[in-house]
Amino acid sequence: MRLLAAATGLWAAFLLLDLVASGRWWFWLIPGLAPPLLFLAVPVALLALGWTVPAPPVRRWLVPAVVALLVAGLPRTGLNWTALVPVPGPAAAGPALTVFSWNTEYWDTTDDPDAFYRFLHDRDADVYLLQEYLAWVRETHAEVDELDRIRREFPGHRVVVAGELVTLSRFPVLATPPVGPEVAPDAPWAETFTKRKVLRTDVDIHGRAVSFYNVHIPVQVDTRESVFGGAFYRVVREADAARREQFAALERDAAANPQPLLIAGDFNTSPAMGDLDPLRARFHDARSASGELYPGSWGGVLGTDWWRLDWAFTSRTVSVQRYAFVDALGMSDHRGQELRLALRP
Repeated sequence: MRLLAAATGLWAAFLLLDLVASGRWWFWLIPGLAPPLLFLAVPVALLALGWTVPAPPVRRWLVPAVVALLVAGLPRTGLNWTALVPVPGPAAAGPALTVFSWNTEYWDTTDDPDAFYRFLHDRDADVYLLQEYLAWVRETHAEVDELDRIRREFPGHRVVVAGELVTLSRFPVLATPPVGPEVAPDAPWAETFTKRKVLRTDVDIHGRAVSFYNVHIPVQVDTRESVFGGAFYRVVREADAARREQFAALERDAAANPQPLLIAGDFNTSPAMGDLDPLRARFHDARSASGELYPGSWGGVLGTDWWRLDWAFTSRTVSVQRYAFVDALGMSDHRGQELRLALRP
């Protein structure tokens, strides 16, 4: 009984710290790596054990306390309740358009290139938002140059590239306003790769300007470093600063953008992390158009992707008709995001 009470107290302390520190304190990026379903599994386990307590007075306070912890943690789980009771999406004017967002995991450098491009063609998207247009060479990121092949493979698409980000559009490109730290046009690729983690592309869709934000927020840890060494924590602090800079720039630009918009990509951020709270508060999470109760995109173990690191947000003038994660067929550790959108008046 004492162990159960202690476990409940420890979980309450962890949950309180998470609610206060996530997205605000650099160190909490480390506990934030835990699978989001932990916020469901732990209180459910405590609740099950609580019913076995032989002392009714203890059970009378313990069970309600655990239920409160369960309710407080549910938003962190990433569960998509609309999958249980599907709600029809609002009506939208105009033809639908399809978007495919995907972290390619080093482009085609670790795959059969023909199979890689076949996979992209099979998506048949109007707009592609692709991350990790690069290679891994001698323990570091390296530039690749496949623009000629990309243009051959997608002759009907305009191609926009910034560092590791590639956006392809069947529609005319109106502008590519910079988002984030300033980068000179002639800057070395490594500098562009480090600083440009958001690629905004404004596209003319049937006479209407629509903004697409292609996003890849920096990862928070370097798994090559030991958790017992100072280098591991130095990387986390530096990653936290870089992530905050990119998130802040994206939030400012999107908040000031009056055009219909889609923000999508690899955020390296799970539903349990507070880093996404400003975007979730202002924009619509496409998750509600998914049929998956637990839409995960990364970390496949036992047939389940335990983390959702890939996200898609829209402004109120964009209706999400369909949202689904697509198996990458072994070519990436991330599932791709497929969306069907329509513009509202």
